[in-house]
Amino acid sequence: MNTIEKIANVLKTTKSAVIFTHMRPDGDTIGSGMALSRALSMLKIPNEVVNEGEIPEKFFFLEGVDQIRTKPTLDAELYIAVDTSDLARLGFLEPTFRAGIRKKKTVNFDHHISNTRYAHYNFVRERSSNCENVAELIKALGVPVDALMANYLMLGMVTDSGAFSHSDVNGDSFRAAAYAADHGAEISRITYEMMRRQSKARASMYAEVISSLRWFLEDTLAVALVTQALLAKYNIKTDATEGIVDFGLTVDGVEVSVCLLEVKKGQYKASFRSKGKVNVNEVAKRFGGGGHVLASGCMLFGELEEVYDKIRFAVWQHAGEV
Repeated sequence: MNTIEKIANVLKTTKSAVIFTHMRPDGDTIGSGMALSRALSMLKIPNEVVNEGEIPEKFFFLEGVDQIRTKPTLDAELYIAVDTSDLARLGFLEPTFRAGIRKKKTVNFDHHISNTRYAHYNFVRERSSNCENVAELIKALGVPVDALMANYLMLGMVTDSGAFSHSDVNGDSFRAAAYAADHGAEISRITYEMMRRQSKARASMYAEVISSLRWFLEDTLAVALVTQALLAKYNIKTDATEGIVDFGLTVDGVEVSVCLLEVKKGQYKASFRSKGKVNVNEVAKRFGGGGHVLASGCMLFGELEEVYDKIRFAVWQHAGEV
């Protein structure tokens, strides 16, 4: 693996760059991409941030996020993927980045234990958020940090750490947060926008999902289900389901919480959270996914009851692995 200093040197000597963020974007990939983009702009390096799909409107309270493109317009010298454990996580942009591996310089800058080291230059260090890593990269680049850049960094730190409540948060997490706060990051604003603010429709949908939780393995496994019919009922988008998976872990006795989002009939996006007794990265890997020991995801296929059975058996098999 390369060092942060090596990655910084690659970035400082490039003539242009495209920064790739992962599909179904969250605060950490957006924060990582936008903070790095601003740092490159301060170095007078032409760059742009891309994502394969629609950026959720909830992120637009930060300037510039609405300018993320769906595909590169620069014929850039360097491709950078942030907060992306493997090429498949780039979605429709995977072929573009894969072509870049053959023709350009590529950088993979991430924090997932399941990262496949797919680029020419790879930096992967497990932290509660990738924005913690990006903060150190920005220091190595030697650029001034303004309030907007600091807010981008704090966005990723707050969202991926559960507002600094997850068990992988440590002293380094708070030191990175202090660095962002010292440069103008508005933690109360970001926490409100990301963790508390919601529409009446989303609140109603949330209540309906939580009221129908399924319980397995002597109530140590909680599974929430969000169907397409439910989203249509309240006329809300899939990004409104973010955070539902965390509810199960607030219940005494629950060790693993899962949220199933119906993509289409027979296909479900599964998000896993663990209190620590179950390595959910290994659970997700059984189904072609991955992530962190305490937070991972994958796609599951089959009839709903069959999907429940797959989850129950996989969690049971990996209990006690952490």
